[in-house]
Amino acid sequence: MVAVPEAFLSAARDTLGTAAEVVAGGADRVASVRAALAAAQRSDPGIEAVLVHDAARCLTPPEVFTRVTDALGAGAQAVVPVLPVTDTIKRVETLRSPCAAAGDERVIGDIDREQLRRVQTPQGFAVEVLEEAHALQARDPITATDDAMLAERLGHEVRAVAGDERALKITHPLDMRIAELLLEDATAGGQS
Repeated sequence: MVAVPEAFLSAARDTLGTAAEVVAGGADRVASVRAALAAAQRSDPGIEAVLVHDAARCLTPPEVFTRVTDALGAGAQAVVPVLPVTDTIKRVETLRSPCAAAGDERVIGDIDREQLRRVQTPQGFAVEVLEEAHALQARDPITATDDAMLAERLGHEVRAVAGDERALKITHPLDMRIAELLLEDATAGGQS
């Protein structure tokens, strides 16, 4: 099931053919996932688990999908692929009277990166967990940047499996250049 903006429905259907069902997404990520989940359940009312994947992570290796589905198969109700945070992380506050030369924020503390992880997709869920999470979101919306946040909000345990650096999110020009280099390396190495 692929959710795309309504303006791209025809092009996506032409591109994907019969490889996947394409549905109109919503105004934001949550609405798009909700639309895809509903369509998937209409198509197969007996589905027990779903993966939510961000198309901006188009180079995600198959092994990441396997790790997520294996964790679901082992009984996890919600699963996310993660990577460690390698940068030092600082908390800052915006100054009321900024000095242009000195910047408009000041550091107010550090965050221990040992417990921090960068989250990727695909994120996997037992269908009932994702349904419950989206039902609450529809009734009482919060700002959510991924579906795991919605599951966490309900108290569901979210398990973490190893992600992959190649599953970068392509959102900026530099990301595109990195993706091009990864594809060049894969092509030169005879990989697909």
